[in-house]
Amino acid sequence: MNVWSKLLTALRGGANEMGEAIVDGQALRILDQEIRDADLELRKSKEALAEIMAKQKLAAERASKGAAKVAEYEQYALKALEAGDEGLAKEVAMKIANLESSLASDREQAEGYAASVAQLRHAVSQAEGNIKRLKQQVDTVKATESVQKAQMAVAQRFGGSQAKLHTAVESLERIKQQQAERAAKMEATAELAAAEGGDAALDSKLRAAGIVPDGASADSVLARLKGKAKT
Repeated sequence: MNVWSKLLTALRGGANEMGEAIVDGQALRILDQEIRDADLELRKSKEALAEIMAKQKLAAERASKGAAKVAEYEQYALKALEAGDEGLAKEVAMKIANLESSLASDREQAEGYAASVAQLRHAVSQAEGNIKRLKQQVDTVKATESVQKAQMAVAQRFGGSQAKLHTAVESLERIKQQQAERAAKMEATAELAAAEGGDAALDSKLRAAGIVPDGASADSVLARLKGKAKT
């Protein structure tokens, strides 16, 4: 049972490593998609923020108008009291009470929207900063990946070219050796020819001086024949 448990653990480990290898191989593509998803959510958040800001603005405008109405009817109530018409002043006071109730509601809504706007602004700002940093990191990773791939390609080509270069150098050395041997041979031939030519020139000079007989001349042949005739 222990063996089967270890085997299953090994299989799960192998599957996990394979999954990690697949994820690592697609890491940049996954990151790009996650950034696109984050950008989409950020746009939705900004749209929601714009809607709440609009509601906050309307609530604030209603509160401002309500406050102005309360101030207006307070003046009416004071004039009614000055005129001694307490009944009218009471009616105006009821109107003021209703306006103040609506004003309190509008101010509460405006304050609630303002708080939500502040929170959303902070969240959007954080999200924008995080996405910006993530994009910068992805750009750096992509650039590093490209550079490393280029370096690997150069290294592989250099490794293959080293073997080719070594073979070419050996061939070049053989050619140089062959050329050196031919040059030495030609120099030796020239030296032999020069030596032979020098001997011939010396013999010619000796024959011309009469020191060495010229075996190929008619006089020498005739002298030899006369010697034989006397005998």
